[in-house]
Amino acid sequence: MRYPLKDEEGYIEVATTRPETMLGDTAVAVHPRDERYKHLIGKTVILPIVQREIPIIADEYVDREFGSGAVKITPAHDPNDFEIGNRHELPRVLVMDEAGQMNENAGKYQGLDRFECRKQIVKDLQADGILFDIEQHLHSVGHSERSGAVVEPYLSTQWFVDMKPLAEAAMKLQADADDKVTFVPERFERTYMQWLENIRDWCISRQLWWGHQIPAWYHNETGELYVGKEAPADLENWTQDEDVLDTWFSSALWPFSTMGWPNEEAEDLKRFYPTNVLVTGYDIIFFWVSRMIFQGLEFTGERPFKDVLIHGLVRDAEGRKMSKSLGNGVDPMDVVEQYGADALRFTLATGTSPGNDLKFQWDKVTANWNFGNKIWNASRFALMNMEGFTYEDIDLTQVNATHDRWILAKLQKTIADVTRLMDRYEFGEAGKMLYNFIWDDVCDWYIEMAKLPLYGDVEEDKQTTRSVLAHVLDQTLRLLHPFMPFITEEIWQHLPHKGDSITIAEWPKAEATWVDEEAFTDMELYQSIIRTVRNTRREMDVAPRKPIPLHMKPSSEASAEQLQRGVHYLEHFCSPEELKIDRSLVAPEQSISHVLSGLELYIPLAGLINVSEELARLQGEKKKLDGEVKRLEGKLTNEKFVSNAPEQVVAAEREKKADYEMKREKVIERLKEIEKLAQ
Repeated sequence: MRYPLKDEEGYIEVATTRPETMLGDTAVAVHPRDERYKHLIGKTVILPIVQREIPIIADEYVDREFGSGAVKITPAHDPNDFEIGNRHELPRVLVMDEAGQMNENAGKYQGLDRFECRKQIVKDLQADGILFDIEQHLHSVGHSERSGAVVEPYLSTQWFVDMKPLAEAAMKLQADADDKVTFVPERFERTYMQWLENIRDWCISRQLWWGHQIPAWYHNETGELYVGKEAPADLENWTQDEDVLDTWFSSALWPFSTMGWPNEEAEDLKRFYPTNVLVTGYDIIFFWVSRMIFQGLEFTGERPFKDVLIHGLVRDAEGRKMSKSLGNGVDPMDVVEQYGADALRFTLATGTSPGNDLKFQWDKVTANWNFGNKIWNASRFALMNMEGFTYEDIDLTQVNATHDRWILAKLQKTIADVTRLMDRYEFGEAGKMLYNFIWDDVCDWYIEMAKLPLYGDVEEDKQTTRSVLAHVLDQTLRLLHPFMPFITEEIWQHLPHKGDSITIAEWPKAEATWVDEEAFTDMELYQSIIRTVRNTRREMDVAPRKPIPLHMKPSSEASAEQLQRGVHYLEHFCSPEELKIDRSLVAPEQSISHVLSGLELYIPLAGLINVSEELARLQGEKKKLDGEVKRLEGKLTNEKFVSNAPEQVVAAEREKKADYEMKREKVIERLKEIEKLAQ
């Protein structure tokens, strides 16, 4: 549109997506450093149709590169224009009513619906030669979620809180290192402080049916305004404001209003306020966290909480925000129905670090459901071997076996590490540490080793193992309880225990008594030998329980003694046809060799595998993998495929290539070993 200049020939071009609002224009704005318009700043244009004189003003907000570089300013119908209008003290001309109909300020268009008015104004502007071009323009338009109606920015009278003194109190609090609110991660404190430094008054009135009604009354005859804690004495002569408080105003009172406030002597208030930690998402730091701090300081003189732990958003597997429009939302109750609450809770608690978003993936829920089953089965094994065993029977004074000493030492380290991580709100790392301890150390190693005494004939050894097993499970379940409350409570109630509920059981404390470096060192060696034998069996296609010779050459007498202490473990896990420990051992023919800590390990394979057949099989497998790698290399070097295929498809092909390359490397390593045997 061309707005004509008042005192000279010419015009200034402006554009709009809402031509009906031009009736409320009170200025045209340009950028102060825009050379095209510098000579026009301070001059006057005539607003078409209504013939109102409005000024040309300069404001940094204007984008010189967008459109003509000049924008119409309608303070009553656009939030950005409202701010510009305040800076330049422009009048506010409201041209619509609350129903979206044009009002008396719209002149001849009064009574028209806003969209009907839009059509008519376009016709009139074209007829007058003011409108010279119409272009398609893609932009964001707000719609009501319920009705679908286009949301109209509208100037109205509302209630506000003067935020400057409240923000100053909050900033003063943050300057006190001993009394400040600590944000985790720390970067969110900077975000919070920047917002405080640029605080704006807070509109707290809402035109809704539900909420705390604003404590303001208007006199029915005089119109006098009364605001107070109590309603006016002659209430029949007053009408209360129909607006309700912003939900964030009401919810900001929660930390103390639920504890008996304003009675400062209330027991709950004295006991629970201020609280230790608030856990919330980064998207409501301004809406909720900041306002709880403001109101806590204002009404109680104290911060409402010591720490604020910020978590991210739960997104879909592709990293997109879950929304109705995308249809990618996941109902937590559907997950609970299929996998249980514990699997979902553990997935959410361990799947991210503070402040970062989480990609929700069903396979992780499945994995954590399997983890719950692992714990359940381990506990069933323990209970099957603890018939008649009570909490009072637990006796750790006779612990001597390496596996018992090792698991107790591992438990102490786990308690110390998990407690440290929990204190730092690193729940993801704490959960992963527990997962590894339970799955690997307790289930895969300790329980298997515990079967030796439990299935043996020495009753004293059985009782000691029961004691260790009961103690380890008790302490581990307590550590795991915050992550998986239901399964841990159920198991704990069936195990030997003391107390009514694991929820109120004491948090475990690490005991230096059980730190045992010798047990650690011994078990690390035995585990490395067992893993090496298992890997060799798998790579050479030897059945897990098929007896094989196992020859070990220790590098010192101390290493030899260490191996002798673990012979019963090696016999149990490795199924050796013969087990030799000899410092003068000569490497057997056709054997696979491994150098481990303090020893050389030889696994003779003569008679166990057909060397020529295995060589041919591996060469065929390598040829097949070479072909797959070459095929994918060709695909991924094809610029047309890489640029046109969806990003996730290209990424999947790269993953396939990396997987094939890794498999090929393993086959090459096995070929080298077999070729040695063939020599």
